[in-house]
Amino acid sequence: MPGPVASGHKLHGVSTKILPKQETTPQTSHGDGDHERFAHYADKHKITESMVTGTPIRALCGKIWVPSRDPKKYPVCPECKEIYEGLPPGGGEGGDDKQ
Repeated sequence: MPGPVASGHKLHGVSTKILPKQETTPQTSHGDGDHERFAHYADKHKITESMVTGTPIRALCGKIWVPSRDPKKYPVCPECKEIYEGLPPGGGEGGDDKQ
């Protein structure tokens, strides 16, 4: 087998490169950031079902979570609010609500 090539190795015609050592910082958040500080809009029937079954749902802003707290204690998510206000009025059988 041939020896190493300049800055990497050759393996069956494919060049690989060894990257320099990098510092890694453990991620202490679940990546939700500010989403945890807001009440979110989602289909009210799905909110109720999720609270009973524990099945995660998706808010208008894209956050996926299991509702479990009183939404009145938190400000409305600005992304959810903007999306909700841009929707055509009424007509949907699901309905949107905050959680």
